[in-house]
Amino acid sequence: MDISVVIRTLNEAKWLPELLAAVQAQNLREFTSEVVLVDSGSTDGTLDIAKSFGCEIVTISKADFTFGRSLNVGCDAATGRFLVFISGHCVPVGSDWLYNLCKPLDEGTCVYSYGRQIEREGYSKYSEKQLFLKYFPENSRMPQADFFCNNANSALSKIFWSQYKFDEEVTGLEDMVLAKQLWQDGEKIGYVADAVVEHIHEETWGQVKRRYEREALALQGIMPEVHVNIGDFLRYTLSGILFDCAAALQERRFWRSALEITMFRTMQYWGTYRGNNEHRKLSRKAKERYFYPR
Repeated sequence: MDISVVIRTLNEAKWLPELLAAVQAQNLREFTSEVVLVDSGSTDGTLDIAKSFGCEIVTISKADFTFGRSLNVGCDAATGRFLVFISGHCVPVGSDWLYNLCKPLDEGTCVYSYGRQIEREGYSKYSEKQLFLKYFPENSRMPQADFFCNNANSALSKIFWSQYKFDEEVTGLEDMVLAKQLWQDGEKIGYVADAVVEHIHEETWGQVKRRYEREALALQGIMPEVHVNIGDFLRYTLSGILFDCAAALQERRFWRSALEITMFRTMQYWGTYRGNNEHRKLSRKAKERYFYPR
């Protein structure tokens, strides 16, 4: 097997049929593929959908779940030489997504690649659209100069996963933890702009805050030199709101987006501030809050 598509799920029935149908519709050329679904307790029909598409299903209990551990379980069950990771609420755009994402690995250009993420119109928050534009531009970087990576849409050579594996303790950013290790050891990370997915985040404001909180907590270990104080929170929040409102004004959607922009940027940076300033050992209750966001 050439490609194993590994999908982590927890109640992803809403978007999973569209995601799996898009995976089945990929033009793989000479590659072969399988889908491995790692489920952590879905109760909404996710597993029935996965079975109907012929997925290999493995499970992990809520008590044992971390982001890194669930990926390691999926990778261990995978038989492909390339491991592709996609969020259960992402949908590939076009039939060349999977081939384009894995081609740099097959050619030896890099060992870890990640693709472009865009919003789905009508579902994504306006400020998240701006973040997608910032971190996932229209031009590829192959290889890139740093270790940024994102497992919502990425591919990793299995031989390198078996040597390093994902950190099972971090509260998020397990992709960047592994990418940094690879990068420090001289391996290449690449960004593939023509491997595109729509990333659909349907979160409450509390979930937005918690996502950025756990990522900032993980970032302490990746980039300990980064410190966010209360002044930074205020400055980043204000600048983010002003930037997004200016963009929304140009697009003639200011009035319907202004409140949402204010809430998103506030929750983003409040979560970042809280996570960056959290240093205590996590209790079991806190671990569930960070690792099990839904």
